[in-house]
Amino acid sequence: MTLIRRSFLAATLGLAVLATGMAHAETAEQRGLRLATEASDRTGGYQDISSSGEMILKTSSGQSATRRFDSSWISTGTDASRTLLVFRWPGDIRNTALLTHVYAGKNDDQWLFLPAMERVRRISGSGRSGSFVGSEFAYEDMVDQEVDKFSHTWVADERCPASGTCHVIDRVPTTNSGYSRQRIWLDAAELRLQQVQFFDRRGAHLKTLSISGYRKYNNRFWRASQMNMVNHLTGASTQLMWGDYQFNQGLSASEFTTNALKRIR
Repeated sequence: MTLIRRSFLAATLGLAVLATGMAHAETAEQRGLRLATEASDRTGGYQDISSSGEMILKTSSGQSATRRFDSSWISTGTDASRTLLVFRWPGDIRNTALLTHVYAGKNDDQWLFLPAMERVRRISGSGRSGSFVGSEFAYEDMVDQEVDKFSHTWVADERCPASGTCHVIDRVPTTNSGYSRQRIWLDAAELRLQQVQFFDRRGAHLKTLSISGYRKYNNRFWRASQMNMVNHLTGASTQLMWGDYQFNQGLSASEFTTNALKRIR
């Protein structure tokens, strides 16, 4: 009788544990969203940031061209921000600038300033999938990839492209995009973005972005120093080299307007 009671109790406890585990088990979508949200939260903690860098364009035959730029970013609210990238060298592209306004839950705005024409051109919805100043980066690639602009699905945990373990997540745009989906790799240790594969509207693997050279600033903020975008259709690539990061410099949102573009010197 005692044995029967113990067996019944063990079975009951086993079912309870199983039920609890099932109740708390994440779906692939829940895990993907949780990881993406945590990764995004870890990149914040400052009001503004500025940096400088180089853009290196390479053709499939190996020819290259280098441009230098300054970049700045400011938070304007929850999941809202403004970014300004200004080319400084060489002379034929000097003061060409891209202004981006990111909003929570809706499509972003972008404008390109062409100094030779003294003209500010708005980048339309369809134009966001076009090449940014002849590079392999599209205009939409130059925008903060806010979590709420995608649905997320965890795919697997596997070896990172370089080393270590990565969480692999598919994210599908929920706003206008030239991509059907993106597959991202986040390292398990710090949830830093290591790689992004971009798939066009037909589902073909179009481009791959590799991110490396992470460095911790202010003993708190991880920032990458290299981003390399490869176009698998053309064989061309564009590398962005980042450095001289400065945080919380007291930038003003008024510096990130279309009127301010015309005052760039």
